[in-house]
Amino acid sequence: MKQPKPITTLFLDIGGVLLTDGWDHLARHRAATTFKLDSKEMADRHHLTFETYELGKLTLDEYLDLVVFYKRRPFTRARFRSFIFAQSKACPDMLKLISELKKQYGLKIFVVSNEARELNEYRIQTFKLFEIVDSFISSSFVHMRKPDLEMFRLALDIAQAKADEVLFIDDTAMFVKIAESLEIRSIHHQSYRSTCASLASFGLQNNEGAKR
Repeated sequence: MKQPKPITTLFLDIGGVLLTDGWDHLARHRAATTFKLDSKEMADRHHLTFETYELGKLTLDEYLDLVVFYKRRPFTRARFRSFIFAQSKACPDMLKLISELKKQYGLKIFVVSNEARELNEYRIQTFKLFEIVDSFISSSFVHMRKPDLEMFRLALDIAQAKADEVLFIDDTAMFVKIAESLEIRSIHHQSYRSTCASLASFGLQNNEGAKR
């Protein structure tokens, strides 16, 4: 039986893997509660605009014009923007794990993520993702979104990696299946512990983590 190639490259999602989701339905519900907005109306307007926004075809201010500030509000745009950015939190165990694996195995690390530009840039800088990530294939940078197969093909080209050398980690099962259709080995991330076990099954044993 042919042995699988060693993993040389990781493709990672950001939201739900390295960090919390930046602006998901829970964050939007918190915003609606905090700012006393009609949550259904806000959700409806978001769903009409979010694909265009994540593709980088709307700025954050243009998105907010359509979703929140289409009428006068008793709060400022700056306050609402700050609230959006504040929803992002680190997943410290996962950040440390990926950093340790990169050092231990000499892995190349690429983000393949659906995120709007300003929020993506804020998260990259605030959480210093550039210290462990070699390149960011973000939807707002490349103007395509998962589950578009072309986004994964572009990531392979940028990484200069063969599909059978890559391991993809994402918290969305559909995107995992899409990657697997291109023969990219994948992990559906659900918890730090389960992902560590899956990584070990692919030959990426975290020696530093095992010592702790």
